[in-house]
Amino acid sequence: VMDLQAPERKMSKSVDSPQGTVLVLDEPELIERKFKRAVTDSESEVRFDPEAKPGVANLLSILAAATGGDPAALAGDYQQYGPLKADTAEAVIELLRPLQQRFAELAADPTETSRILALGADKARKTASATMARVRDRLGLPG
Repeated sequence: VMDLQAPERKMSKSVDSPQGTVLVLDEPELIERKFKRAVTDSESEVRFDPEAKPGVANLLSILAAATGGDPAALAGDYQQYGPLKADTAEAVIELLRPLQQRFAELAADPTETSRILALGADKARKTASATMARVRDRLGLPG
């Protein structure tokens, strides 16, 4: 996924401007605002052309990833950038909604979160222990 403000580089939370990056916990209104301000070009034709139209191609790729569609086929559904940006924002918001809801549930119940983390740690410890036993055995180290 490329940056919404600089579609020639990957989206990253470590860039100077956060406007080009959508974070998993961004509020829906912020996600919508970021997509509305996404870089396109001065033309008006919506087509999937990563070389000539990297901003538009990025929006179409994100929309395709969020909806399971094909970027080139989705381009045919749009005559203007505004509706493309709005639909892409809505698709991303809907894609992130379950993750955001689950995060809110876990944040509201620290005891449950701690329990789940402890279960995960136990499972990881068992897996790591078995792996390390095999490594020690193959290297001839005492177990």
